[in-house]
Amino acid sequence: MSPTKESREEAIKRLHESASALEAKVQAGQSADFAAHAVTGQAYKIIAELLGGVFVGLAIGFGVDRFFGTTPWGLLVGVLLGFALAIYMARRTANRLMAQAKAAGVTGEAVPYVEAGEKED
Repeated sequence: MSPTKESREEAIKRLHESASALEAKVQAGQSADFAAHAVTGQAYKIIAELLGGVFVGLAIGFGVDRFFGTTPWGLLVGVLLGFALAIYMARRTANRLMAQAKAAGVTGEAVPYVEAGEKED
């Protein structure tokens, strides 16, 4: 049997179809990777807001203590105010992310985490 002979145009057309299919597959993988990195970045942003608020409150409280000589009270009030501000900022970021997800039509259900070997109730 001799191999089928195809015209040059048919071979080029088949090659373009294969390249288009491969490109679509690669782009789908890249968009999934990008989405995963975006979600991870947002999680790190919330963590940074939580830690940053506490540390800023700590620094301001320390400064107040050094300037006014109110040794433990400025530090305590500063940490508490920084923590409250950090919770507010993290909550605001989480609400914004939820609104973006709803606008994009993402609906996800909460799935409980089950350790390997445990039975789900």
